[in-house]
Amino acid sequence: MNIQHIRNATIVVEYAGKKFLIDPMLAEKGAYPPFPNAPRQDQNNPLVSLPTSIENIIQDIDAVIVTHLHPDHWDDAAKEALPKEIKIFSQNEEDATEIRNAGFQNVDVLQEDTVFEGIELIKTKGEHGRGEILKMAGLVCGIVFKHSSEKTLYVAGDTVWYNAVQEVIDTHKPEIIVVNAGDNQFLVGGSLVMGKDDVYEVHKAAPNAKIIAVHMEAINHWTLSREELKNFANEKGISSNVLVPDDGESYTY
Repeated sequence: MNIQHIRNATIVVEYAGKKFLIDPMLAEKGAYPPFPNAPRQDQNNPLVSLPTSIENIIQDIDAVIVTHLHPDHWDDAAKEALPKEIKIFSQNEEDATEIRNAGFQNVDVLQEDTVFEGIELIKTKGEHGRGEILKMAGLVCGIVFKHSSEKTLYVAGDTVWYNAVQEVIDTHKPEIIVVNAGDNQFLVGGSLVMGKDDVYEVHKAAPNAKIIAVHMEAINHWTLSREELKNFANEKGISSNVLVPDDGESYTY
């Protein structure tokens, strides 16, 4: 498999001969207003440019997976750029309806037993924060990829560390785990995605897995920098297992 980090939560996964685009946010730098009631109100989103052209990103994509419809995971630029007949998987029927209403004709809802071109796509649970903010943040999902010719990949999505993430790791024993780890926050309500302590919990649950941390420094409400996470991983002695890619960087397993 090859995993290329594009920007924020957008990744391209080549797996068992198929190419998946996950959570596409494809807008130019500064195209959208900042998320309100959050840090960096003076900076429009996304904070950084794409590392390559949209044409390069969407070229030869076999399927798109949208874990939820927040604009930093599924934006207007993606809706415009992607061909309307492309295969798209969403987390539930409500999201699928909204994607279809944007003109897409080939939308399916992920299940725990979805198979696409011989590849198992297993929908996993996530919690987009803790406590009261969950009501505002809404439903999200992750995905486990399985195929006899590949290592097992777990893309956790917009979730904090909690018991369901532990259960996914215990059940599927992923060898590669992608976590959204910018510790994004509004001014109140706490973490919406993983911070460094959550990443450490993932490592403790899967000590032999390679953990790829994305969703960093791209949207105004980030609070954990790449440098801080790298330093933390060094301090904990886990830097060989916790990878913090730059935009555009890729890994092959």
